[in-house]
Formats: sequence, structure tokens, C-alpha cells
Amino acid sequence: MSRRGRAGLFVASAAVVAALFVLACLDLPPFGGDDHPYGDRSVRAALRRHTANTVASVNFDQRSLDTLGEQTILFSAVLGTSVLLRRTAGERRRTAPEPAQVPADIRRFGLMLLPVTLLVGLYIVAHGPLSPGGGFQGGIVVATALHLLYIADDYRALERIRPVGLYEVGDAAAEAAYVITGLAAVLAGSAFLANVLPLGTFNTLSSGGTVTLLNAAVGMEVACGVVVLLARFLDQAVVIAGPAHAEERPGKEDA
Repeated sequence: MSRRGRAGLFVASAAVVAALFVLACLDLPPFGGDDHPYGDRSVRAALRRHTANTVASVNFDQRSLDTLGEQTILFSAVLGTSVLLRRTAGERRRTAPEPAQVPADIRRFGLMLLPVTLLVGLYIVAHGPLSPGGGFQGGIVVATALHLLYIADDYRALERIRPVGLYEVGDAAAEAAYVITGLAAVLAGSAFLANVLPLGTFNTLSSGGTVTLLNAAVGMEVACGVVVLLARFLDQAVVIAGPAHAEERPGKEDA
């Protein structure tokens, strides 16, 4: 297709999308009004499924297929980054320069804050169906907690507690767990990703049926995915192109 043809196809497609968008907006309720039909229905559906956090109910029950798409976007980003930034045959890992000395008070504060931040992240993931937060938010906090070691100490210290291969497996396993949970609902005779598990007691960690499982899968996928993403970018600081640099650290594996 010629350049003019591609431009014409884009303009025609954009015009159709714009028209549909305008028509959809015209049917929206007035801004700031008292009528919130979708919000009211979402709250009723969340309470009916014993999910105290309505946002979690929307993400992992009422619109769980949309959340699968969002999770897959992150998974694809991690996969693409790992492929593009992998070490090629013409690259060698050079000996990392000695890190600058971190002030003792910053080092102590960072090391003290690491387990606290990790615990907070796990709490946010676990209590996602009950209170504000959830798998996406808690997963980011968990991944951030590990990198406090990089800030408070150095890159080598981070490498020792961050086996990237293990986090890659965790990322893939969490993505698969979300899909398998949806397929299990099909095998149970319902729709894909339908909430078919016992709903439990309202406002407890075991409530919400499949909401709890899907939220945990997202938390694991986000935490592992962000760790792998940052690992691939941080590792570029100690990888250089060309065979001229022969000071590769003996026995050092790819981070």
C-alpha cells in the first residue's frame, strides 16, 4: 500500500472511531450529578459476591477479562525487554567499578526500611479484596523494597538476593495462574474467569471467591515483572560490546 493509501485509511478509521466516541459521550450522565448507575451496580455486585473492596470486585470479578489484558501488557513488556536486552555473542561482562561509599546512616536506614517495605507490599497484596490497594499496587511496593538494597548498598548486594531467572519463572507462572483460574471456571461449567469458588465470610481474607486468587496472581506477576525489567536495564551498566575487553569476571553469570 502506498503512503497516500495508508494515510487515507488512517483518516477514515480515525473518523469512524471519533464518531463512535462522540456518540458514546453524548449518552453519559451529567457530570457531577446524583445518578451513578454503573457505580451503584458495581457496589451491589461487590457486596453480593462478599468482596469488601468494590475496586477489587470490578478488577477481578466484574471485569476480570480486562484485567487479564492489562496484566498481559506488562508480561509482554517484560518479555520484549528480556529479548532485546539479552547479552549477545559480541558482548562481554566487564568488572563493575568499585561502588562509591554509602554514608553509614543512609545504609542503616535503607537496610532497616527494606523488610518494612516488603511487609507493607505483601500486606497490600493480601488485603486487596478488603481495602484500598491490591495486586498491582502491592506488587510495585514489593519490587521497590528489593531495590532499596541497591540504593543503600550497591549493585552486587542486589544481585545476591535477585536471581533474575527465578523471577522470570515467577512472572510466567503468575500469568499462567490467572489464565488457569479462568479455565477452571470453564471446566466447572461456567464462563471463562467466572467467580465459581465459595464466597466465604464477608470482609475476611478468604472472602470473594476467585477474586482473592486473581489478585494474588496479579501481585506476583507485577512484582516479578518489575524486578526483571529493572534488572535488564540496570545490567546494561556492566555490559559492553566488543571482544576487546577481556576483564570478564570469572564465573559471573548474567544478572
